[in-house]
Amino acid sequence: FAMPLDNNVLAPPPGVMTASQDYLPPETDSSLLVDSHLPSSSMSLSASLSSLSLSLDISKSADVDGDGEEPEEQSMSASSAPPVTDGRGGSNVVEQTPVPGFDLFRLKMRKEDCSTASIAAFENNYKSLVNGETGMIPEDAITPASGLPTYESTRGAAARLPGKGIAELLSQTAVVKLNGGLGTSMGLEKAKSLLPVRGNDTTFLDLIGRQVEHMRKQHGAPNLKFLLMNSFSTSDDTKEFFGGRFPQLQWTELMQNMSPKIDKATKTPAVFEENPKLEWCPPGHGDIYPALLGTGTLDRLLEDGVKYLFVSNSDNLGATLDLDLLAYFANESGAPFLMEVCERTESDKKGGHLAVSNATNGLILRESAQCPKEDEGSFQDVTKHRFFNTNNLWVNLVHLKATMSKHGGLLPLPTIFNEKTVDPRNKKTPKVYQLETAMGSAIACFDKAGAVCVPRTRFAPVKTCADLLVLRSDAYTTLPDSRVQLTPCVAKSPVVKLDDDHYKLVDKLDALVEAAPSLSACTKLTVQGPVRFVAGTTLKGSCRIVNHGADAVTLPPKTYVDCDIDLTASATATADNDAAVPSKARATGCFGCLFR
Repeated sequence: FAMPLDNNVLAPPPGVMTASQDYLPPETDSSLLVDSHLPSSSMSLSASLSSLSLSLDISKSADVDGDGEEPEEQSMSASSAPPVTDGRGGSNVVEQTPVPGFDLFRLKMRKEDCSTASIAAFENNYKSLVNGETGMIPEDAITPASGLPTYESTRGAAARLPGKGIAELLSQTAVVKLNGGLGTSMGLEKAKSLLPVRGNDTTFLDLIGRQVEHMRKQHGAPNLKFLLMNSFSTSDDTKEFFGGRFPQLQWTELMQNMSPKIDKATKTPAVFEENPKLEWCPPGHGDIYPALLGTGTLDRLLEDGVKYLFVSNSDNLGATLDLDLLAYFANESGAPFLMEVCERTESDKKGGHLAVSNATNGLILRESAQCPKEDEGSFQDVTKHRFFNTNNLWVNLVHLKATMSKHGGLLPLPTIFNEKTVDPRNKKTPKVYQLETAMGSAIACFDKAGAVCVPRTRFAPVKTCADLLVLRSDAYTTLPDSRVQLTPCVAKSPVVKLDDDHYKLVDKLDALVEAAPSLSACTKLTVQGPVRFVAGTTLKGSCRIVNHGADAVTLPPKTYVDCDIDLTASATATADNDAAVPSKARATGCFGCLFR
């Protein structure tokens, strides 16, 4: 389902098909297309609009909370209203009453050739902002989710398939990996998925590419579709990577849209002439739905006979195309949308949870920003609200198109308002709103949407350098089909806490960890200060290693068991004497070192 490429754009490497931003159904009125003579975004918005007379009553724009002064850096969520759009883009998106004050945004987005679907989605979110909606979900409006099917109950579903079985089902399936993140919180400047996570410089994308190749070959399913949802920040790096490492791998790029930042004071498009690129922001992974529709990818997939979509984050190596889950979703669940959830623990209590809406009796997600302050106790009660979203989603594309058509060409997702400055690195620049949506919140848009409780092995994202250290260790193993799982002898991934002052960024981690220590028998590791790890180090049980000095000290390569080690006093003495004090022994007044 290759898309035609813009002649002015450098063609992608072999194997890459690009979903064009310019897709319009055949019946689209060409008079609704963007004027190609509009000025480019390199000019300031104020300059490009100086000759236009637009009616905009800013004084009537509502504040988020209605008090005239919103809290700084507050994030709020608003439930969406009926869709509104200019109608450009054909029968998939309908024309409705415009939102007052949106003309400036529409013009700015059309100048950048944003698809009609993305404009409609942003307009829907903007309406929530100017209407002052908060989208709060009080405790008395929901019921805890319960009685969910389990991962174990789906086992054997692939074997129960009728007809040609799994090969036929795979030909009706597409795998989408969200690949728009740079991993800036870890100090990365390229696509996060290009970060080496296993031996021999094996990256996330290496493993994902090999998994797709294996699935196609092993099950005789060469038509299994593979898509990467890239951002403008990750597209070039990703294409270069696959062109070099997987030149024969067929895949399609789905480009993430851009959203204008909104000036907080005026509710108009933010203007930053010093760097116009900072006037734009990513719209969140809920953008996958307008991206699928607006590029024509949704229609192309359906024309190709693809009915089922599996979507997950590229940094979650636990999120593989599980054949039994696929068969369960397609053949047994009867659900148009299925979310994989895990049971919450105390460490998850501040994150969102699954619930049942008392109004619709359907499943919904409630994020922390949607919880009234007086209900925080219930929100954080993990025994009451037991499940959280893994962002592993299964979507029936026939139902997706029907649902988007029902809502005028979009999904009415709750809007998340992020308050920032237009230049995130300069707090003195004007304050702006960034409007985002989350793809998992679409669970509320589908009748009879479902959820399945899966083990934590299907939720293993790499968000910090501590996660990365564990993944690089022997606590995990790479299977022949390139799936990465906990080593068989490891019941639970070790809990690792590294000193942010020395290990937060990947380059600092790499400088201090010459070789990942063995963690297959480790339950907990805490590192304070600069400690260097070298080959031959094994940690078992619960270990704490401290260095209060400014200079890095190498932990002598040995096996340590339940140790509390202070390397501060003297690196030489530590190396010579192997000073390690077991935490349990110290508590009882004994002194000893348990190492082999």
